[in-house]
Amino acid sequence: MNQRDVPARIGAEFDSFSAILTAWSEQQPEAIALRDEQGELTWGELADRVERIAAKLQEDGLERGQAVAILGPSTIAYALVFLAAVRAGGVAAPLTTSASREQLEGMARDSGARHLFVDGERLDQLGEDFLPDMRRIVLGEIDEWMAPAGERARPFDPDPEDPFNIIYSSGTTGVPKGIVHSHRMRWRQFASIAASYLANGVEPRALASTPLYSNTTMAAFLAPLLAGGTVRVMGKFTATGWLEYAQADRTTVTMLVPVQYQRLMDEPRFDDYDLSSLALKYCTSAPFPVPLKREVLRRMPGALVEIYSMTEGGVVCLLPCHEFPDKLHTVGRPAPGSELKVLDDDDREVPPGTAGNLVGRSPTMMSGYKNRPDKTREGYWTDPATGAVWQRMGDIGRVDADGFVELVGRAKDMIISGGFNIYPADLEAELEREPDVAEAAVVGVPSRRWGESPVGFVRLGDGARPVADVLAAVNARLGKTQRLAALHLIGEMPRSHIGKLLKTELREKAEALGGVE
Repeated sequence: MNQRDVPARIGAEFDSFSAILTAWSEQQPEAIALRDEQGELTWGELADRVERIAAKLQEDGLERGQAVAILGPSTIAYALVFLAAVRAGGVAAPLTTSASREQLEGMARDSGARHLFVDGERLDQLGEDFLPDMRRIVLGEIDEWMAPAGERARPFDPDPEDPFNIIYSSGTTGVPKGIVHSHRMRWRQFASIAASYLANGVEPRALASTPLYSNTTMAAFLAPLLAGGTVRVMGKFTATGWLEYAQADRTTVTMLVPVQYQRLMDEPRFDDYDLSSLALKYCTSAPFPVPLKREVLRRMPGALVEIYSMTEGGVVCLLPCHEFPDKLHTVGRPAPGSELKVLDDDDREVPPGTAGNLVGRSPTMMSGYKNRPDKTREGYWTDPATGAVWQRMGDIGRVDADGFVELVGRAKDMIISGGFNIYPADLEAELEREPDVAEAAVVGVPSRRWGESPVGFVRLGDGARPVADVLAAVNARLGKTQRLAALHLIGEMPRSHIGKLLKTELREKAEALGGVE
């Protein structure tokens, strides 16, 4: 295969992701494929290690469609295991590092994995009794564990509906739901992006600074590799670290969540760095404030594209901020192939310009929640006229006369903190588990550091412990991304005349009390 054939394959309706990576490694074995804080790998080295890890997984009994769990910070080793799981015919199942021990055990068992690749320091923290029935491989010892040099995995020709990965939802108590993506879904999602890089002459040198367990990161990880580019993964984001890497690598493509853009804009030395190579910046996962969009457009080179969608799928809206400076209050228009409807609370379509519940569909829909057909069905809306299945987006919005979508609220008052979804009802339930708590409510308040942070209000019974003790007890049970930033005592919850809790008033009260970074 000559190099011109690879872009042609990427333009196909469907192909094997792993086969494309192999093709690139044959054409450019000395080019750099992956970088992290410790070093880098060429495309030839990447292909060799992916094959050897995949071969060892198959030798260890990995079955087609079986998950491979991964836990740790983003590193080259982590990326190799993700790619090797797919190459071996398995399913990459990255686990959320900020989750509690109980949640991690639940996710690993829910995935059906028999192999757990884990960061050594994290395993020490979790203890030897953490998932003892699973084959645990320390990521830092992957070179010693993989098959000998020269070994190759047995061929795997994916069916379009074979599972590619499981992404576990963030921000829920108990075991998060596992969102299953198929090979077809991932191909449709990223082959078009890779093809656009090649067609437009963009050499993808990507900087992936969000965790590899997050669906957000896949646009800066899988798509650039599919285009034969270079990806640097960051174990932990810092503004100065990101700027140093972007300058040194001459980064062309990146994906950041709004709080990361905010931290870059707040960095006093930002203007000292040369970012002139940046061609394309993405943003997703949380509300992107208009003033921040304007500042990023003014101070950072290259195009800025906001993406609105869900890990589960549904509509995909795109806002090229640099092209539509008068539409920065929106999340853009549905991308080609995506459809959007706005429904009232009785699931009837509303007139244009009217706010309602958003539902959408696109070629990039999840296969469903792992082991949760009930929750899968709950998330769908079926059009009674056509029988078509749409995804409930969980947001309230309206569509303007130009087809741009404006978000005006979120169903169930979901909080997005640092790009992760937090559901107030889950935190309220945790608060009300405390014997001292008579009633609890949680709202999201603006946070410069995280975008939003959860703040709680409680009514306590007679003889209760101090509020600070209640807060400490509840936060000890929650994952890092869910923990309450503050907890306030309240005499009576504000309610409407029909008894509905007025969370707007609680948000105003929480903001007035302050104390959230």
